[in-house]
Amino acid sequence: MMYPEDILTDDTYDFLNIERPVAAPLYQTSLFTFPTVQSLREALGDERSTHLYSRGNNPTVEQVEKRLALLEGGECAKLFSSGVAAIASAILSNVKQDDHIICSTDAYTWAKYISGTYLKRFGITVTFVDTTNLEAVEQAITKQTKVIYLESPGTLMLRVQDLRKLAALARTHGITTIVDNTWATPIYQNPLQFGIDLVVHSASKYIGGHSDIIGGVVVGSKERVDHIFKTEFLPIGHVPDPFQAWLIQRGMRTLHVRLDYHYQSALKVCDFLYDHAAVEQVYYPMHPKSPYYALASSQMSGGSGLLSVRLKSSNRDKIEQAVDSMKMFRLGVSWGGYESLVFPTLATKEGESSILRLHIGLEHTETILEDLDHAFSLLKETV
Repeated sequence: MMYPEDILTDDTYDFLNIERPVAAPLYQTSLFTFPTVQSLREALGDERSTHLYSRGNNPTVEQVEKRLALLEGGECAKLFSSGVAAIASAILSNVKQDDHIICSTDAYTWAKYISGTYLKRFGITVTFVDTTNLEAVEQAITKQTKVIYLESPGTLMLRVQDLRKLAALARTHGITTIVDNTWATPIYQNPLQFGIDLVVHSASKYIGGHSDIIGGVVVGSKERVDHIFKTEFLPIGHVPDPFQAWLIQRGMRTLHVRLDYHYQSALKVCDFLYDHAAVEQVYYPMHPKSPYYALASSQMSGGSGLLSVRLKSSNRDKIEQAVDSMKMFRLGVSWGGYESLVFPTLATKEGESSILRLHIGLEHTETILEDLDHAFSLLKETV
């Protein structure tokens, strides 16, 4: 049996004819040269599997893709310059004019923008559906539906969708399913095992893990990923830089260790939040008190460090004061790195004032709890 940590440390560089390096080599080059016209001709005819020009394929990028595919349990993977590029390419490769998309209301904002705004100009329609409701999804299906786009657990409220049932429903109608698996990572959830067709990740989050890269990946069958390469990746050029890929691979070597700490710390923070007088509701599907725990546990073997909380107070000034007082939690829009982060929805134009998204980082858990307790104490008079 091969475990995730074995995949991230095995030697996969024999084809490069080099001396088994402990750290992966970096091929920071734009192009590759050839000894003969015939070898160049062969490479020009197969950019997917040869090294011709780094816009198409690069040894460093290729090795990251192989490891990501193994980790996710897919045949093939394609690395992109960003998570949004991966999402867009996965969707675009499966639709044409007059087609229809079902998109989860829990999906990432930019996934919803691509489906509902960007693709509208090409005559593609979308229905946004609560994909935790299987009946609602089934009712939204039309003869033109080509894609069901999911994110489980979903953005912000971390609701969990039944991936097995959704995949089975889509299959009966010949519809492609795409799932954003960024929250759980391939360590704790493998949607392809449930019958999902394509999995996308923001590698900027836990896969990279150090808040120093932007990247995305699509994983699926060789046929589907090769199709994406030919129809979206190569023509549009969402190219990951080799150094970016090298940093992703570096992060992957510690993914299973980091994620376990995020998970255990997040559970302790949830225990604290459930008992805190300032808190109305906690949103973290892998905590036993979550209404999604049974379903989440049947699909995932663990959780990450991202959770949300609804405060009892709706006093925007007090909540803003509490957030500004935090020392361990930095204000920021992303997550998945070492540092703890807070994102208050009141910072957005239409966001609810009482929702905070928290990323529980790798700092000492007790220090994180002390920081939260101090911040929430400022809300006492409004609770």
